[in-house]
Amino acid sequence: MASITLLSVKNLNVSFISEKKETQVLYDLSFDINPNEILGVVGESGSGKSVASLAIMGLLPTTTAKVSGEIFYNSQAILDLDTKTLRSLRGNEIAMIFQEPMSSLNPSMKCGKQVTEILLQHTNLSKSEAKNEVLSLFEKVKLPDSIRAYNAYPHQLSGGQKQRIMIAMAIACKPKLLIADEPTTALDVTVQKEIMSLLKDLQEEYKMSILFISHDLSLVSEIADKVLVVYQGKMVEYGVTSEIFNNPQKKYTKALIHARPSLDVRYKTLPTIEDYLTDQTEEREVITKTQRTQHHRELYSKPPLLEVRNVEKTFFSKAGLFGKKEFKAVDGVSFKLYEGETLGLVGESGCGKSTLGNTILQLDSANNGEILYRGQDITKISSSEIRSLRKEIQLIFQDPFASLNPRLTIGKAIIEPMKAHNLYANDTERKEKTIDLLERVGLDITVFNRYPHEFSGGQRQRIGIARTIALQPKLIICDESVSALDISVQAQVLNLLNELKEKFGFTYIFISHDLAVVKYMSDQLLVMNRGKIEEHGDADVIYHAPKKEYTKKLIEAIPKGI
Repeated sequence: MASITLLSVKNLNVSFISEKKETQVLYDLSFDINPNEILGVVGESGSGKSVASLAIMGLLPTTTAKVSGEIFYNSQAILDLDTKTLRSLRGNEIAMIFQEPMSSLNPSMKCGKQVTEILLQHTNLSKSEAKNEVLSLFEKVKLPDSIRAYNAYPHQLSGGQKQRIMIAMAIACKPKLLIADEPTTALDVTVQKEIMSLLKDLQEEYKMSILFISHDLSLVSEIADKVLVVYQGKMVEYGVTSEIFNNPQKKYTKALIHARPSLDVRYKTLPTIEDYLTDQTEEREVITKTQRTQHHRELYSKPPLLEVRNVEKTFFSKAGLFGKKEFKAVDGVSFKLYEGETLGLVGESGCGKSTLGNTILQLDSANNGEILYRGQDITKISSSEIRSLRKEIQLIFQDPFASLNPRLTIGKAIIEPMKAHNLYANDTERKEKTIDLLERVGLDITVFNRYPHEFSGGQRQRIGIARTIALQPKLIICDESVSALDISVQAQVLNLLNELKEKFGFTYIFISHDLAVVKYMSDQLLVMNRGKIEEHGDADVIYHAPKKEYTKKLIEAIPKGI
């Protein structure tokens, strides 16, 4: 084996054994990582990316995971190492940044102490030396206030700050190999760009190698030297990033590249993985500027369905023994929404997008301003009228699994709101309607008696959509409803939302931090920043000629690919 290779994985096979059943998830996976090199591993959820990284770290459960093949780190056979040697290798030589920092950090320990622990375990530093090193690391990962971060608990920091703590922890012992497992998936595009830039800078400074795992090929193209594309546990393509991106050989790789909404062309439907794998990639219909102008002329000739006037929402928290601390989440927001329109609402986490959505839904009460729905101010209606209004204004949640009752079958979960609002004559009619709804969202009758845990993320999101449209609403608020999905599944759900809008005449408020997705979906765009509307206008116009620096920053942060 050539000494230049830092990590070499040969014919890696992994199976999981449960109740005498063996399920193989990785098939003969092989790749190499050289010193000071970044390898991007790309594929959808369930393709085996994270399993491969856990096998390298020696973190797969020995009782339920069956691993075969070879993994060499600096010529050491990792699969043959005893627990003590492996533990010494982890942290010192090989480190990992996990996908979800909140579940990876100990909620009962201050962040500084958690990183200090790593240094005390793997180095000979004293406690005071370790603390100084941690503060230095926090500055290196560009935390805005290193002393505050040192003394803070994880819940007191933002998502981007928690991810920086995880990076500081991973690089504390200056590892030679860093495994980054979806380190930016749930982050805003601007924070994502900062984290990617930070990883690249640290890699150059420490001469580290990085195994960067993602489902976003555009994102990987901005950081990786080589790319490994994985599908259903098998290698699809492997090679230099520019070659794979500019000249993909396999249908699956082409699908991953093209499933993300185009920033320049507005297609009527997005291509999906299935389209590419079944050769359904004929010339796609493009919505022209003339068609879009005509559509908008018709939309905006009618009175608005919803009008928000100078709405404010303030939250109060205790500050010391006496006073209250005031935080204005929504600050003097005004806009109009027309029947059949999709209004995009975009901005970074904490800008007030979801609070504004909750205020429109009357889940939060506005402190000031008016919200007119069909001409009636819904901030002044009774609780029974609000209950009735819920039938007209519905929400598609960000996390479909958390929003579905795990003890209810899918059929019962969809029938439940129909019963609550006295829709249809009896349960037989409701069941027929539910089956029809499931078919409309691309599922079938077999789904009716199954439970939420039996479905993938994309399928659960379809179920969530079926449940939302069961009440035949007029206005649907989609709150980050595709942000946790793979790009390929995201394309399917966006196509579905547009198809349902056309069939049923829905009106959407589409909330997201991903400007590429919002631009594709929207007629008009609202850009929010610190509770205020930063910019408002036609989605295409704002993207091509943003007036505000904040909007320009959001657009520049979108991964463009090679």
